[in-house]
Amino acid sequence: MKILGIDPGMAIVGYGLIETFANSDKPPILLTSGSVQTDKKLDDSKRLLEIFSDLSQLVETYKPDCASVEQLFFFKNQKTVIPVAEARGVILTVLEKYGIPAFSYTPMEVKQVLTGYGRAEKKEVEQMVKISLGVDELPKLDDTVDAIAIAICHSRSMNI
Repeated sequence: MKILGIDPGMAIVGYGLIETFANSDKPPILLTSGSVQTDKKLDDSKRLLEIFSDLSQLVETYKPDCASVEQLFFFKNQKTVIPVAEARGVILTVLEKYGIPAFSYTPMEVKQVLTGYGRAEKKEVEQMVKISLGVDELPKLDDTVDAIAIAICHSRSMNI
C-alpha cells in the first residue's frame, strides 16, 4: 500500500510517500519525498494554485492508495493559522479530486504513535523515522521529515 504523508503549510508543504507491505516484517520503503515551496511575494491565490498544481502532479505520478495529512491542532502564531488552514483545504481538495482517502493526525498523535510519547522532541521523532525506514539519513527539511512521520503514523495506526 502506498501512503502519502503531507505536512501542510502555505510557504512549504512537505510530502513523503512510503510503501508498506501487509503481513510482512519488511520495513516501509520511502518511494519519494520533498516539498512544494511557494514564493512569499506572490498573492495567496497564486500560492494556493501552485500547491494544487504540484500536488496534483505528484498524485498523478505516484498514485497513492491513501493519504495522511497533519491536522491543525494548536498555533502559537495567529498570523499563520489561516494561511495554513487554506493550504490544508487545497490539499484535501486535491485528494478528493483524485478519490484518495484522507486521514488526519495531530502532531501529538504522530509523536505518540512513533515514539510512545505525545510530547516527544523533534529529534526523537526523526530518530524513530530513521529506525522505521531502516535508513541512516533523512531529508534535510523538517517539513519533509514530518510528512514521512505522518505517513508512518498512518501505516501503524491502520496496522498495515
